[in-house]
Amino acid sequence: MSLWAAWLAVGLTIALNVYSQVVVKKRVLHLRPGGTIYRFARLYLDPWILSGFAAGILGAFCWIAAMTKLPLSIAYPFTSLGYVFVSIFSALLFGESISRKQLAGLALVIAGLSLVALSH
Repeated sequence: MSLWAAWLAVGLTIALNVYSQVVVKKRVLHLRPGGTIYRFARLYLDPWILSGFAAGILGAFCWIAAMTKLPLSIAYPFTSLGYVFVSIFSALLFGESISRKQLAGLALVIAGLSLVALSH
């Protein structure tokens, strides 16, 4: 695996994990799980939720591929981009607010990643 392909695998890991979080949240809001076994099964057998689970598993395989080439101490901090993207999608898709403190925290995540990238 080339270095370029390893970084692509890191990007796919992040994207697949963000997809997983967002799609599961969207479907849980739509299906509104309840206490009956039928509603429980309906939630966990929903094709969209299953696609979110599958994306998480596929993301793990992408991560394994990335680890064959990249140092963990460099690649792992980049997974925190998932926090940034999930926050953005949560605001856009679910109307969740992002406070100034949260924005500052997300900016610090990006600043920290910039430092990690520059150190390598």
